Amino acid sequence: MLIDTYGRVATDLRVSLTDRCNLRCTYCMPEEGLQWLAKPDLLTDDEIVRLIGIAVTDLGVTEVRFTGGEPLLRPGLVGIVERCAALAPRPKMSLTTNGIGLKRTAAALKAAGLDRVNVSLDTLRPDVFKTLTRRDRHHDVIDGMAAARDAGLTPVKVNAVLMPGLNDDEAPDLLAWAVEHDYEMRFIEQMPLDAQHGWKRDGMITAGDILESLRTRFALTAEGEDERGSAPAERWVVDGGPHRVGVIASVTRPFCRACDRTRLTADGQVRTCLFAREESDLRGALRSGAPDEEIARLWKLAMWGKKAGSGLDDPSFLQPDRPMSAIGG
Repeated sequence: MLIDTYGRVATDLRVSLTDRCNLRCTYCMPEEGLQWLAKPDLLTDDEIVRLIGIAVTDLGVTEVRFTGGEPLLRPGLVGIVERCAALAPRPKMSLTTNGIGLKRTAAALKAAGLDRVNVSLDTLRPDVFKTLTRRDRHHDVIDGMAAARDAGLTPVKVNAVLMPGLNDDEAPDLLAWAVEHDYEMRFIEQMPLDAQHGWKRDGMITAGDILESLRTRFALTAEGEDERGSAPAERWVVDGGPHRVGVIASVTRPFCRACDRTRLTADGQVRTCLFAREESDLRGALRSGAPDEEIARLWKLAMWGKKAGSGLDDPSFLQPDRPMSAIGG
C-alpha cells in the first residue's frame, strides 16, 4: 500500500511515457521546444511494464493513466497497454493525449485493453488552435476524438485550458459542442507548470470565471462531494442531465486532502505531487538488479514523505524545475 503520513492512499498511477510532444502549447513549452531526454535515460517498455506490475500487484494501484509529453509518440504504446491489461488484478487504464494520432491508433488501443481517453482541446476555432499550439492540426484532433468515441474508448473526456485574450470566451461553446458529440467537457485552470516559468496568478481564468460563463447558457446542478470522491474535477449536471461538465481548480480550489495519485516520470522517477520539486529514483534500482520487493520498498518510502498540499498558496512557492512535458500531466 502506498500510504502517506496524512493517511492518504495512492491507488491512481500516472505514467509518463515520453517527454516529447508534437505541439508547442504556449502554456507548456517554448516555440522552439525543449531539450528532450536522451533515449538511454528513458525507461524501456519492459521497465515500464515491470514498474506498473509492481504498483498493481504489490502496492494496491487500481488505475493507470498513460501520459506524456504526448504518449501516442511512444512506439511501444500498444504493446505496453496490452501487457498491462494482462496483469492480475487488471487495472483500469486510460490515456491523456493531444489527440493528433488517435485516428490511426484508437482501434488498436481499444483492442489492446485501453478503457478510455482524455483529449486536450482548448478551442473550436482552428485559427486560435494554431495560435495556442503553434501547429495547424485542429482537424486532426477533432477526427481523433471521433475515432476514440467510435472505438469505444468512452467516456471521451475533453480537457480545455482557457487563456486570457485567446479563448476565454469559449467555455459555453465548448460545452455545447461536447454535449452535441457525447463527450464529457472538463475545464482546467492554468497551472504553474510551463517551461518558461511565465505563469502568473493575476489575470488567470479561474474556476469561478468559468462557471459564471457557463451559467449564461446552461443550468448547472452540483454533483456533490460524495459523487466526486478523490477525482480532481468538481462536476455539475448540465440542464438536468445526463451530460456533466467538470472543472479542475488546482489553483483556486485545491483538492490535496483527497489526493490518491502517485506519478512516474518517463525516466523512472517517482513524484508524489504534480508540483513537487523532489523525486525518488526507481530507474537506478531497476538497472542495478534490485528485486521487486526492494523497488516496492523504495516506492512506499517516497510516498510516505508526501507533503500535505501543493504549496501553491505559500508565498515561497517555486515551480518545479521540470516542465509538465517531462513529469506527466
